[in-house]
Amino acid sequence: MPIIIELDIMLARRKMKSKDLATAIGITEANLSLLKQGKVKGVRFGTLEAICKTLDCQPGDLLHYVDAE
Repeated sequence: MPIIIELDIMLARRKMKSKDLATAIGITEANLSLLKQGKVKGVRFGTLEAICKTLDCQPGDLLHYVDAE
């Protein structure tokens, strides 16, 4: 997949656990885990907004495009 999700890196920088982020943004730990692994087809803007607000970051800090070639 050419879009890489670097949520683990931002969680480490903010010294926050996945469980705490999931609780703060109102999603299950299972869904957050799928997002971290890049196993989702899409992300709702509301969820992305909540993640960015909680982690004090920009969407570009979490999502990176890598050319598949």
